[in-house]
Amino acid sequence: MDFGLVLQTDPPASRVISLMQRAERNGFTHGWTFDSAVLWQEPFVIYSQILANTRKLTVGPMVTNPGTRTWEVTASTFATLNDMFGNRTICGIGRGDSAMRVAGRKPNTLARISEAMSVIRALGQGEEADLGGGTVIRFPWIKPGAQLPVWMAAYGPRALKMTGEEADGFILQLADLYLTEYMVKAVKAAAAAAGRDPAEVKICVAAPAYVTADDSPEALAHAREQCRWFGGMVGNHVADLVAKYGEHSGDVPGELTDYIRAREGYDYAHHGRSGNPDTQFVPDEIVDRFCVIGPAEAHVEKLRALRDLGVDQFAVYDMHDAQEAVIDAYGQKVIPALNN
Repeated sequence: MDFGLVLQTDPPASRVISLMQRAERNGFTHGWTFDSAVLWQEPFVIYSQILANTRKLTVGPMVTNPGTRTWEVTASTFATLNDMFGNRTICGIGRGDSAMRVAGRKPNTLARISEAMSVIRALGQGEEADLGGGTVIRFPWIKPGAQLPVWMAAYGPRALKMTGEEADGFILQLADLYLTEYMVKAVKAAAAAAGRDPAEVKICVAAPAYVTADDSPEALAHAREQCRWFGGMVGNHVADLVAKYGEHSGDVPGELTDYIRAREGYDYAHHGRSGNPDTQFVPDEIVDRFCVIGPAEAHVEKLRALRDLGVDQFAVYDMHDAQEAVIDAYGQKVIPALNN
């Protein structure tokens, strides 16, 4: 199993770079960041410094979107980084929940994501792509062998199907075992139905991880409070699914949607941050299911179960009061246990 570290690009950028260096020293293979231009600093500028200050780390957004950047600019940025540092970038893409809404726009449609994935991947690998209206371009400066995998974030049935049909990887932003199994099966089945090898679609589960010294009620309670924000972030996507498919439609599992009934609103000023006041509706059960908390042994147990479900990478959302400690605990106890 690969391991990734997910950060917000809060200033100073030097700290983001330092944490990514620490992650690589501890056996992490991927470094991811949020991509929301209003809320955080520009990630692609910071990627260049992460790549320059690490040896093998693969970096990319979790996730970018096809609305805030034109597709040829996105592809050119990835391709430039790959030309400078070797094929060490990855394009995570999704609807652009925070990036679009904070800028006063609606999240992108699946049709737009589909078109963007095709164009960005092709251009990033030195191939021709149609930007629309018959305008076909390619980057003449890309060297042979350039690669740009595109992984798609999804929850809903149509998005899962499209991921299996078109994406190189699937990003699932929660670590619940039942939902992981349900959604991985949906993606793999869609890949097979489209004539693809399901094994070629990589599976990445991304969720907060908080390693405690023991499993005492006090330690677990603190870990839950540090990670409760995540249920609120996921709840934004879930609320859109409920609005589209209904609360008990059968198209979306109740295990994903039931908990948001008490949700009252969401302020992006606290997006992805511990102590988010808009996430008190998230019950302890959801924190325990969606996140990975407890002593290192509990992390190993849950991650082994995820690996058995076909998960290729676990990406740690490291937004809490123990950033360095969790990176080190994973390097010392969790990653060796999963990969030895």
